[in-house]
Amino acid sequence: MLLKVIAVVFIGFIVYILFFKNKRVDGVKKNDKLISDEMVECPTCSTYVAQSEAILSSGRFYCSKECLNNKKAK
Repeated sequence: MLLKVIAVVFIGFIVYILFFKNKRVDGVKKNDKLISDEMVECPTCSTYVAQSEAILSSGRFYCSKECLNNKKAK
């Protein structure tokens, strides 16, 4: 009886690994693009911000509206 329970648990574990673990790995691969977002430097305060979250103005990326309004003249 104990051998049957161990066999069922083992088979369930194998099924889990074959079908469900692959889906989790695929989900991570799809999200890798979000992790590799390029960091850009704000020309006003010199902090780094993700390019997807930055504010683009005149070909430069700013970290916030305050930095955009207080631009340094270069």
